[in-house]
Amino acid sequence: MASTIQVRVDDDLKTKSDALFKDLGTDTTTAIRMFLTQALAVNGFPFEIKRANVNPYTALTEHEIIDKLGRAREHAAQGMYKDAAEVSRDMRAKYRL
Repeated sequence: MASTIQVRVDDDLKTKSDALFKDLGTDTTTAIRMFLTQALAVNGFPFEIKRANVNPYTALTEHEIIDKLGRAREHAAQGMYKDAAEVSRDMRAKYRL
């Protein structure tokens, strides 16, 4: 038997979340199932909850962006990446989604 959870969220949050999860190869409903599955697996929130001393959404400087892109390119050149479809497939199999 399956249960239904209804959550009210801001229209903009839903639109952006739907687009993000679609880009990641899944949908919002599956992402919520993944969150709940991980919460049970770790017996709590599947991410750290804390008060930020600084705004984590502050824009990066041009130098920081170039540095991050450089590191990403190095990792890619070393084969240190996974295709998004592969990650999604692995997660679906691991968590039986």
